[in-house]
Amino acid sequence: MNYIKFDGNDHFASKVVCIGRNYVEHIKELANDIPDEMVIFVKPNSAISSSLSSFHQEPLHYETELCFVYQDGCFAGVGLGLDLTKRQSQAHLKAKGLPWERAKSFDGSVVFTDFYPISSISEQLNFCLHIDGELIQQGNISLMMYKPEQILAELNTFMSLSDGDVVMTGTPKGVGQINAGSQFVLSLYDGESLLLTQTFVAQ
Repeated sequence: MNYIKFDGNDHFASKVVCIGRNYVEHIKELANDIPDEMVIFVKPNSAISSSLSSFHQEPLHYETELCFVYQDGCFAGVGLGLDLTKRQSQAHLKAKGLPWERAKSFDGSVVFTDFYPISSISEQLNFCLHIDGELIQQGNISLMMYKPEQILAELNTFMSLSDGDVVMTGTPKGVGQINAGSQFVLSLYDGESLLLTQTFVAQ
């Protein structure tokens, strides 16, 4: 079983629900089409890891995302996550029109920071990723095609979320390959106020 930290306690995440293609510039950098509706896929509990891997059968790519913990019918905590992708496998699967699970839902395919408790979602939430001291990714709610409230409303039309589940809201431009030994520093802000920062060293 895998757990995440939220509000000082351990909370079980039965699944991780991910929103794909939610930033226009990221869609463009991967030469994808802008979708007509929300792109949704799921990672199982076994995908959650406390360590950042650079390789799982093939080189892995990182995607930094704003994440929310679901509790009591709403988003009750905010943090950051790294969605890890087998980009070579994903391209092969997409070319054949097949699902992405082999490229997105493997064991250890997501790591999370701690989560900061919230009573409502601030429109000023923004985040950044530094790799080895260099700013690589920046994102905020204003750049999202689908905002957190829209995402939750859409999920509720066909899926039950359990307390502790995590929803990942998509990645901005700047994704790339993970190199072993690189230091990833994820920082989350509300406006200019730092809510949390966490460091991972790629294995």
